[in-house]
Formats: sequence, structure tokens, C-alpha cells
Amino acid sequence: MPQHLTIMFLLLPAIVGMTPIGMTYGADPPFRVNTKRADDKVEINAEAGKTYFSVKSPFGISQAVFQRGGIKWPDTVVLRLHLKGLENLKVSNGKVRLEASASSQNGNIRLWKDGKEDAPLGAENPYWMQIHLVRNDGQPVKTIPLKDGYFEMQLPNALFEDNPDSITLDWIDFYR
Repeated sequence: MPQHLTIMFLLLPAIVGMTPIGMTYGADPPFRVNTKRADDKVEINAEAGKTYFSVKSPFGISQAVFQRGGIKWPDTVVLRLHLKGLENLKVSNGKVRLEASASSQNGNIRLWKDGKEDAPLGAENPYWMQIHLVRNDGQPVKTIPLKDGYFEMQLPNALFEDNPDSITLDWIDFYR
């Protein structure tokens, strides 16, 4: 590849205001991701009907906006947050905002909707999502802070019912 094309390819994400991401996908459409911090990294892996967003945030407090490039979202969207803790997580489609927190003292996870922290969601709610603590080798973990691991959750299908153009994710690993 000529040098000027290589440079253009490497600079293109900066020109369009996007953080470079690692992306692999099959039949699913590509996604555009904008992160708040330049050192945040998002890797997207897609297979038939299922897409994984793996977020690595060295600072631990940031935001990412995931914009679909195709007609609709995949059937299953899984989020992996490579953080040491999960003091606060917000996932929004522009109409609904889900929030979650994992206690650093006992690992208990709480989930609520639209700022109503005193009304936690249960498994019967269409916006409920199970949040797992996972080591990098895929094995479950029970203690926080995570060492070489991530928080994994399948985003609820109800979040995608109106086929939003984008999903916004805000996170704080631990308050500083």
C-alpha cells in the first residue's frame, strides 16, 4: 500500500472524530464507536446474530456511543467491560436509561431504570440483565476488584425494540 494511503487509513478515525477500534464482523453490519477518552479501546466481534462489544478503559471513567451502521441491531448484543470495579454503569437508547452498580464490598449487583434507584429491576422486568464477573480465561469470579477480568452482560432486547440509531454507555469503575 502506498505510504500516503497507509497514513490516510490510520488517520481516518481521527479525521471523522472516532477513536480507532478493533473490529471483526461476519454477516452483521459494522458499527461506529465514539469514545470520550482517546485511550479507551473498543473491540467488536460479531457472528451470526450476536455481537460482542469489549470495552477497555485504562482511566476507568468514560463514555462510548455505539451507532449501528446497518438497518437493525443484531439479535444479541453482549457487553464486556474490562474494569476493576463497577461503581456505576449507564446504558441508554435515548428513551430509556438502565443503571447498574456492583458493590466492591460484597459483589452484590443492583440494576434500576430511568434514575429510580429505589425501584430495583427484577428478572421479570423486560429491561433486566444479568451481570457476570468473569476472569479473562472465561471462568466466573466472585470478588471485586477484578484482576484481569471483566463484567459481562447481555443487553436486554427491550432496549432495542424501537431500533435506536445508537446506544450510549457511561461507566465509572470506582469513584476517585
